[in-house]
Amino acid sequence: MKKDICIVGIAGGSASGKTTIVNNIKELFQNDIELISHDNYYLSNDDKTMEERVKLNYDHPSSFDTYKMIEDVKKLKEGEIIYRPVYDYTQHTRAKEVVEVHPKKVIILEGILILEDPKLRDLMDIKVFVDTDADERLMRRILRDTQERGRTVESVLNQYVTTVKPMHEQFVEPSKKYADIIIPRGGENKIGIHILQEHLKLMLD
Repeated sequence: MKKDICIVGIAGGSASGKTTIVNNIKELFQNDIELISHDNYYLSNDDKTMEERVKLNYDHPSSFDTYKMIEDVKKLKEGEIIYRPVYDYTQHTRAKEVVEVHPKKVIILEGILILEDPKLRDLMDIKVFVDTDADERLMRRILRDTQERGRTVESVLNQYVTTVKPMHEQFVEPSKKYADIIIPRGGENKIGIHILQEHLKLMLD
């Protein structure tokens, strides 16, 4: 038996403020919400050496096992439990453990490319694009990756120029046209976040 489940897709460029918006929604719905990140569905690439994995383009749609994500979201919509993969950023491969995920009233799908795949889009009840200036996103990315992921500024900038920026222009930005709601300035846009929260409450009521 199907449950009344609302699937919310939240896309936008790297470091656009998606996490801030997700956290605001989670505060509102507390235990009735579940987050599934596209990043958890990176391909394992365990057939490649560490040197080869480091050089991969992780901002291209082909880096993700989106098919598995789609199948998992379908199961959740049917009221089934799934076992979500876990990605190990330090090893650039999937971890051995998985996370048991139960169906909730609100399921958020988050990631830079989740509006790029039409089959994944079709599963969403609301599609949101977080639209933040490129310079602001780059500054946030430098701070995040150097402080949280132990990377050098040089490596962050190199990755940004070679993969992040061109993939954003080729795949992420064009997917904005599929959004039902566009939130400029990311987490700073309190009014935009409030409108999204109120819309979700109305849908669930």
